[in-house]
Amino acid sequence: MENLQVSRLDHLGIISGVIDDLGLVESIDARLQKDKNGLEEISPGEAIKGMILNGLGFVSKPLSLTPRFFQNKPLELLFRNGVSADDFNRFKLGRTLDHVFEYGTDKLFSELSFDVCLKEGVEQRFNSEDTTTFSVTGDSYPDTDEHAVSVTHGYSKDHRPDLKQIVHELMVSQDGGVPLQMKTWSGNESDTVIFRERTQALVEQFGQSELARYLIADSKLYDSGNAPHLSQLRFITRIPSTLKQEREVISEALMSDDWQRIDDDHRYVCKVLTHYDMEQRWLVVQSKGALMRVEKTISKRVLKEHEDLSARLKKLAATSFACKEDAASAFKKMNKGLRYHEIELLSINEIPYYAGKGRPKKDAIPEGIDYHLETRVEKNEKAIESAKEQGSCYVVGTNIEESELSNQDVIAAYKGQNTSIENKGFRFLKDALFFTNSLFIKKPSRIMGLLFIMTLSLLVYSIAQRRLRNKLAEQNEALPNQINLPSKQPTLRWVFQLMEGVNLVEIVINGVCTRLIDGLCELKRKIIGLFGEKVRSIYMQSASLGDA
Repeated sequence: MENLQVSRLDHLGIISGVIDDLGLVESIDARLQKDKNGLEEISPGEAIKGMILNGLGFVSKPLSLTPRFFQNKPLELLFRNGVSADDFNRFKLGRTLDHVFEYGTDKLFSELSFDVCLKEGVEQRFNSEDTTTFSVTGDSYPDTDEHAVSVTHGYSKDHRPDLKQIVHELMVSQDGGVPLQMKTWSGNESDTVIFRERTQALVEQFGQSELARYLIADSKLYDSGNAPHLSQLRFITRIPSTLKQEREVISEALMSDDWQRIDDDHRYVCKVLTHYDMEQRWLVVQSKGALMRVEKTISKRVLKEHEDLSARLKKLAATSFACKEDAASAFKKMNKGLRYHEIELLSINEIPYYAGKGRPKKDAIPEGIDYHLETRVEKNEKAIESAKEQGSCYVVGTNIEESELSNQDVIAAYKGQNTSIENKGFRFLKDALFFTNSLFIKKPSRIMGLLFIMTLSLLVYSIAQRRLRNKLAEQNEALPNQINLPSKQPTLRWVFQLMEGVNLVEIVINGVCTRLIDGLCELKRKIIGLFGEKVRSIYMQSASLGDA
């Protein structure tokens, strides 16, 4: 008698192998509470591994459907013998999220990330910090735990002010965009408060580090209330445009001949000054790309101001004034607040008016005189050009000595902020194919647990991608990109797509089971070989076949 069973493996073997390599299941099980009766089929670490596989499966299945996700997967390869899809039920996953919350989501994540970064040799010199918001659909039930966040309305970075939300803080290394720390905050918490608390905590943490560590963040980091903590750290940050000193430094730079070229599109001027009682370097950076963008923005603003001003002047021209002084006063008020235009007063016309209706007689004496303004609008070209130049510049501030980090290195580190945390961090977490772009769990403590799972998935993803790229560089190899050109920096998501169509085939004949991996080709074997022995064993590949 013959029996055939096919299970989809695809790229899940890569994720599972990397998780096993990092020892995440064992690390989690050593920290989280297990079932007291010892009746659980899977441990908390295995449950979390399942949630990571679900999230990185990129099939947009919410966690409550995890059993369905695993129904056609080779669980004996991804986990161990005896694990079934039904083990990943919502009760087990919910209890696991509760255990994560009880331990402390940010505490557990930082401990796991520390071990992983130590094992992988992740450089933590440049640390990028930022926050984002996650919308929560439906009604949220209040949590009885005082340590749970408040799901509430606040400033929505998702542009969904109609939905309640929570705020998620993330700090990542610029080496591979690996997340180092995370914390979930109430939905109405401000970035300024979050950055102040994080900065205060980092003073002790960075002080214990043997290597120099730099905190990189956007302008919300830099405020007077946070200055005492910043002075104890090495920081790189955008100087807020709301500061008068920032605008003054840009104006000085635009009139200066001290510009230093970075490349064909960027240049900078360095000014050493003392601000918030800290000696700093403020680097005014100007780019051609920013100038092109701001030209479009300013042009729209000029047009809108002209349209509004024309309507107001039309109304003003029809207004009668009792005397020249009143007319002149109205003209002065109209001129105030203009940014891109100037109003020229051509004349104040005297227009007599007469008693009665109709045309007055030749010898009629006017009853009085009305005064009307005649004006002309001109563009303030100097102000427009100045606004464009100001808008094409931004200021990066740092208290790091130039002997330790050059001006160009400071600018590069700040620009790496967007690449590492926005593109590799938040964009990944909020991708519609990764869990969901709005949270569906109603209990605040479990929302915090889910965000821990999502960030831990980002940790696994970033480490796997870093490994892949480092191995390609080490072997001077490349993989084909979407248009079949060689790429030395492929995204892991694209590699996952290249691994589609890999299956475990099990054939049972007379009680004897034969297992084989179907769907492999030379390219897929090459990819498998780049991830090491754990991954090779899952795909049943020998070292000689896997190594390129």
